Amino acid sequence: MPLKVTSREKSMGVFIVSPEGSLDTDTYLILEEKVDVLLDTNPGMIIFDLEKLDYISSMGVRVIAKAKKVLKKSGGKVLLLNLQPQIRKVFEIIKALPSEQLFASVEEMDDYLYNMQKKNSGVWE
Repeated sequence: MPLKVTSREKSMGVFIVSPEGSLDTDTYLILEEKVDVLLDTNPGMIIFDLEKLDYISSMGVRVIAKAKKVLKKSGGKVLLLNLQPQIRKVFEIIKALPSEQLFASVEEMDDYLYNMQKKNSGVWE
């Protein structure tokens, strides 16, 4: 299945990128081009929703790692959401991202983001 990539702005500066299909040597440029456009806007966060991703190769991992590296320089973050078991295993094996940035669902991610913001803002006490 060819790779299809959609993105949307969840809130100001927070984008959800959803690849669907197989992310490999033949298709990674599709994701990379989409992510590069987002990185040019200097986002605060890119969330990769991997629910419909069937396969990821090292080239796919490289695109996500590149986004993480670029955003880290500006204080931004990359989060992974809805990993299929085989995709989760790839990230566990290479330890590309800390485990606290892997989420089983949108609700789990939103709870994490809410608590992180609450903890760091001091406003919601």
